Amino acid sequence: MDNSKSQKLEIVIPAYRMHSQSFKNALDGISEADALKRIDNNTNHVIWMAGNIVNCRYWIGGLLGIEDKDPHEELFKEGKALDQNLNYPSLETLKKNFAQISPKVYQKLLDATDQQLEEPISFGMNIPFVKENVLNMIGMCIGREDYLLGQIGLMRKILGLKGMSYELDGNLQY
Repeated sequence: MDNSKSQKLEIVIPAYRMHSQSFKNALDGISEADALKRIDNNTNHVIWMAGNIVNCRYWIGGLLGIEDKDPHEELFKEGKALDQNLNYPSLETLKKNFAQISPKVYQKLLDATDQQLEEPISFGMNIPFVKENVLNMIGMCIGREDYLLGQIGLMRKILGLKGMSYELDGNLQY
């Protein structure tokens, strides 16, 4: 079991680690060409979805004091809409970015204190029942990752691939 300094992250850290596994599994077998396909030119492609997950990881890292910046932030920041006129990074590049930032964020999650998690941060969403602080922003990012992984799972089926595996990689420590 993960040992975090804050009990407030007892749900977040396992979800974060499961998303790390799911990211790897969801993208398994998707070719670079298929990763750019859209349904009726009306949906996001897998590259956009994966890029947004990577951006979430960098965003959480920034909340926790990591200075690394998403190298593709201009494409994905704040869920920026897909723009077919832009050049997106390859799926392989996004996988590498994910693998670079995720262990750093995981360590910061383990080290986060309750005081740090309570620091105010404006979401700009004005949700009356959600306190705007670091902890809840991390929770919002975890929820966004869930949503995006579900979209990738659906795209797998549309692309003719098997559903996402829930097999765990014991070597993946983040």
